[in-house]
Amino acid sequence: MEQNSIWKKKNDELLVTDPWGSTFKIVISEDPEAELDPRGVQKGGPSEGLAMRDLTVYAPVDSNFAGIGRYYEQVLSAPLIECVDGSSCTISVGPRQTLTFTSHPGGPGASVSHDDLHDEGEIKGATRQFLSNYGPHISMYVADLRKCYNKAAALGLAYVNPRFKRRSYTLDEAVDECMFRLLDIVDPENVEAGPILKLEHEVRSVVKRDGSKYKSCPFDEIPECCVV
Repeated sequence: MEQNSIWKKKNDELLVTDPWGSTFKIVISEDPEAELDPRGVQKGGPSEGLAMRDLTVYAPVDSNFAGIGRYYEQVLSAPLIECVDGSSCTISVGPRQTLTFTSHPGGPGASVSHDDLHDEGEIKGATRQFLSNYGPHISMYVADLRKCYNKAAALGLAYVNPRFKRRSYTLDEAVDECMFRLLDIVDPENVEAGPILKLEHEVRSVVKRDGSKYKSCPFDEIPECCVV
């Protein structure tokens, strides 16, 4: 714990910074039951933490936040809640959870990087070669993996991280593996401008090819909207 920076902010709130620089704001819920996702939770013992309401990711000042919002809406079918152009955007990634991109508080000169790419040599048998990423990644479930993969592939966004054994070079492999990866966040309406930000996503399917629930999915039952 001595490696972490922990301090109180108000009586019911803690700010905790881990050794990698991520800051967590921990608050006391006024209604614990309302924090829980009714669809289910990760298996395991009880946890004092109830939920992660929001994940905030820093982006360079004056980033194309409207383009980031379009990326999530058009590629991953995640609704845009709010966009303050040139400042921030907030995306709904669950009934009680949001993903927010906001300008780095350090200003225009602040360095922003969420990827750590390395060339680790050729992967034998691979239909396309990719750099390994050792940066953080977001894992998220989608209702229709095929639809999301096809939209990502049409924009040239499908990514394979050679670090991991589960690799999806094609739609069929994505369905078999119940996942595929993305790295570049682009504006679907201006792909030629290149990545707005690089942030790896592991996009998971709730449903397996045979129609059963994927083993790691925390839901108790398969929601009606989810297809394979």
